[in-house]
Amino acid sequence: RTVRVNKHQKALWFQGGDFKRLLGPGRRFLWTGPFGLFRSRIERVNVLETRFTHPLLDVLVQDADVQATLRIVNLTDTERALVWKDNRLAYILGPGRHAFWREPYEIAVEGFDVSQLRFAHPRSEVVIGHADAAKWLKGIHVNEHEDVLLMVDGKVVETLKTGRHLFWQGAGRIEFKAIDKREQLADVAGQEIMTADKVTLRVNLLVSYVVTDAIQAVTSVSDYAQTLYREAQLVLRAAVGTRTLDALLGDKESVGGEVREAIAKRAAQFGIEVRSVGLKDIILPGDMKAILNQVITAEKEAQANLIKRREETAAARSQANTARLLAENPALARMKELEILQEILAGTKATFVFGAGNVAEQIRGLIARDTDNPSN
Repeated sequence: RTVRVNKHQKALWFQGGDFKRLLGPGRRFLWTGPFGLFRSRIERVNVLETRFTHPLLDVLVQDADVQATLRIVNLTDTERALVWKDNRLAYILGPGRHAFWREPYEIAVEGFDVSQLRFAHPRSEVVIGHADAAKWLKGIHVNEHEDVLLMVDGKVVETLKTGRHLFWQGAGRIEFKAIDKREQLADVAGQEIMTADKVTLRVNLLVSYVVTDAIQAVTSVSDYAQTLYREAQLVLRAAVGTRTLDALLGDKESVGGEVREAIAKRAAQFGIEVRSVGLKDIILPGDMKAILNQVITAEKEAQANLIKRREETAAARSQANTARLLAENPALARMKELEILQEILAGTKATFVFGAGNVAEQIRGLIARDTDNPSN
């Protein structure tokens, strides 16, 4: 039997169901025996397809010629490999036996132990761009404003800083927990609280905080943000419940300070630093709001009346002082009369000549004559 194998091919020769040998390019004459007694089967393989797969691979690799022609890669459950073809990443391999034709391409294999977990490579960007990367690798990009906790099988093993991080899959269940390092706000809204004087009101609280210990924040409580919110509610209820409505409205800052001190102690236990606490809103029920408005209106009216009476008293006292000075100083009274006369005659061209005596009496006499004789 004549068999032809092309230059880009290899041929597997099976005789009687067993592998006989590996045939290279060219023409071959195979002895099949009289009447085809030794039945032969030829399987041609394209070596341009670098990776070689076959159901009988474990049998074929026992042959010396096959071993010399193929690059065999054996990987255990904890091993992975990168296969480069002419310096281009061609395959990412998992556990098992893998075979690659040594020609016509240059084949290079890099092995890795996944028990080391972290994958570091000078051409990592090329690796993660490969189609099979997601199957064997798990990665995350950490921003500058955050820390990311690497958790393997539920246990925190490392805090990841800014940059890209890649890890082999298969060495355990890998999870990432991102923690924002920026200042955050917790708006504790709509709590109904009763004051010491039995007034029910709603209070909104604003708490600003930062995470200072990411590992403690994740491992100490199930949800640090929710825990802080709940603690703020309890502390606020206790602080408001010991004050009357007037005390609460009159000094909201002291309430905020008391709440901040109490929350800060509790938050420090799970890696949180409380920066500030303030009462955002105090909402009164409708009937209490109307009563409070009436009280405020009455207080303002009383203040206005008090100020008015003070001004009237001051004005009367000033007038009494002025009258006493005029009575005690005739010259000063004379000057005051002249000032009044100047104001009366302002803007007129009349000329008056007064004699000795009381100027005011002379002016009243002039006015009386003008009234009796309108033609003058």
